[in-house]
Amino acid sequence: MKLQKLLSYVRRAVDDYNMIEEGDKIAIGVSGGKDSICLLLALKNLQRFYPKNFEIEAVTVSLGLPGAKYDDIQALCDKIGVNYTVVHTDIGQIIFEERKEKNPCSLCAKMRKGALNDAAEKLGCNKVALGHNKDDVVETFFMSLFYEGRINCFAPVSYLDRKKIYSIRPLMYVPEWEAKSFVVKNDINIVKNPCLADGNTKRQETKELLAELSKDYDNLQEKVFGAIKRSNLKGWNGEI
Repeated sequence: MKLQKLLSYVRRAVDDYNMIEEGDKIAIGVSGGKDSICLLLALKNLQRFYPKNFEIEAVTVSLGLPGAKYDDIQALCDKIGVNYTVVHTDIGQIIFEERKEKNPCSLCAKMRKGALNDAAEKLGCNKVALGHNKDDVVETFFMSLFYEGRINCFAPVSYLDRKKIYSIRPLMYVPEWEAKSFVVKNDINIVKNPCLADGNTKRQETKELLAELSKDYDNLQEKVFGAIKRSNLKGWNGEI
């Protein structure tokens, strides 16, 4: 995928859900994986021509796990002229050593989001951009159904009243395979995920299940995504 195509996906999502307003200051959650790097580069390039002026900050929440290195992210941010902040936490120790969570993803996500929102607030940001792609939307819908017994999915735009911060998901139209293609074709180094549960999660199980179902049902993920987009789920039809 070329930058122009990535920008077309992001511009459409931003416009469809009014994700960016004049004067916004947006903290971009950058883990260093393919999606967050795509998001960082997309929003930086969108600044050049988007009719509404906005600022961006890059923020990494470090879990405090051994082996995590963010030098490549710093180098990229320096190259494109984006201020970069690393938030050091003990989330990894709390989850894996103190609590010994068997299914750590949900708690980890909540703690990382909390740390990211705190950092955004300190940096004077009114919005946080998250790197959820199109596949993440569909997988989250099925995970809510399978593991929580409810029809639910995160919204394109959501509002955290306590922090007075909006969360936006500009990559929501980008298929995962295209995000992978973008970083490969542009020879971008991504940060290896140091999480001890990487590759052995409920999300990975759901991803593999959908891959199997897609062999028998044409355009399954596209159909499910369309159903979510047309649904009455909060945030998908104007209500935040």
